[in-house]
Amino acid sequence: MSGPLDILQPPGWPAPRGYSNGMAGRGRTVLVGGQIGWDETGRIAQGFVAQTEQALRNILAVLAEAGGGPEHIGRLTWYVVDMDEYRACLPELGRAYRAVMGRNFPAMALVGVVALAEPEARLEIEATAIIPD
Repeated sequence: MSGPLDILQPPGWPAPRGYSNGMAGRGRTVLVGGQIGWDETGRIAQGFVAQTEQALRNILAVLAEAGGGPEHIGRLTWYVVDMDEYRACLPELGRAYRAVMGRNFPAMALVGVVALAEPEARLEIEATAIIPD
């Protein structure tokens, strides 16, 4: 193991950038429900990158309740309402991601959706983590 989780990379496959093809680990599984870019008062951040940063902070706050951190996240699923908006801010988004998550790049999926439950939300992210015994 290189850390709390093993990165799964089939031989000969190109190395993914900003995510992993797969992760494996043993321990307590923590499922974090979809988080949006609102703070503890219910205020939603303005802009895609700011909402992403807050949603990731929210994931880490929930995960901390189980004694975990970003290094324990094995999977993130992102739901975005505007794929063009996502693509337009990739460099800034990468910087914001690393500011919150460090250099932890779990398996990820990105899904375009028509709408989210909160009309102002630009994205929602859910996480699966494994905290070693």
